Amino acid sequence: MPWPSPDTPPPSGRWRTRWLRLLLVVVAVVVLAAIGLRGRLPDPQELLTSLTGASAGWVAVAGLLQAGSIAAFAGQQQYLFAALGVRIRRRRVLAITLARTAISISVPAGAAVSAGYAIREYERAGAPKELGAVTAIVSGLASIGGLALIYVTGGAALLGYGTTTSLTWRPLVVVAAIVGLTAGSVLLGRRLFRDTPSVQPAPVHEGRIGRYAQRLLASAREAWRAGAGLRVRDWWAVVAYAAANWLTDLFCLAACTHALGLPVNLPALAGIYLGVQIVRQVPLSPGGIGVIETALVAGLTASGATAITATAAVLLYRLLSCWLLIPLGGAAAVVLRRPARVPTEHDA
Repeated sequence: MPWPSPDTPPPSGRWRTRWLRLLLVVVAVVVLAAIGLRGRLPDPQELLTSLTGASAGWVAVAGLLQAGSIAAFAGQQQYLFAALGVRIRRRRVLAITLARTAISISVPAGAAVSAGYAIREYERAGAPKELGAVTAIVSGLASIGGLALIYVTGGAALLGYGTTTSLTWRPLVVVAAIVGLTAGSVLLGRRLFRDTPSVQPAPVHEGRIGRYAQRLLASAREAWRAGAGLRVRDWWAVVAYAAANWLTDLFCLAACTHALGLPVNLPALAGIYLGVQIVRQVPLSPGGIGVIETALVAGLTASGATAITATAAVLLYRLLSCWLLIPLGGAAAVVLRRPARVPTEHDA
């Protein structure tokens, strides 16, 4: 009996199973959030009063900024595939972005799981697996570069105002070292692969582990080759997309603080935000639940906000940047099960 095609719509029973799994994921995230925030929230009645008093206009602006952050990441992915010679419809890239974001913030080791999911979905959309791996690696490096660009720009701006109280240089040294290592790897790859053929014969190793290691090294080599083959302007473009992704997310947080009337200026908020981004790289919980909220509330209260308004602003920000994305990403994953259409010239 032949296996069904991956583009074949699943029976109604499978649809119900997938929706049930999505519901279970949402419930699990809510439970984890409750556990992570237990004992850290003020009186619920006071918190609800603070949230209901939020400015609707600023909340709408925050929602639009978060949508812009997602769109920036999707635009980066589409640009990368176009630079590598693969055209994928914009709506499909956006759906994959939403689905992988939901996975990243809702399961343990979410970053790795979401990257694998994205590679598989891009392969279904017509991109070779090696190019999917390239986009995952390049976008990750560009994310570091975009954050470093914002940090350098913010540090220069603070120096212009004669203060460095909001940003410290120690994280910048770490980020700059990673960026330098990345740039060196790209330049080395361009030099090594300039005149070498794309496929080189390799000895066949005995045993399952040997063959797996050989395939892994071959895939890594091809990914390095494709990434090193990107033009300099392509690297600048993907870093600019990453910076836009970070900035719109930061401005979303700023809009949430304005909605609650917090007395925190943008430079101080940028320092808090960038510090939290460094903390969240340690995967202590899915999506940083509990860790990010605690760090943000601590930073906002240290900058002069009350515990109630700081908590309300953080919960509003996390609702827009994390919790609402889980059902949206689940719905996008369901839509992605439909057969992919070959893009036309009008989809570019």
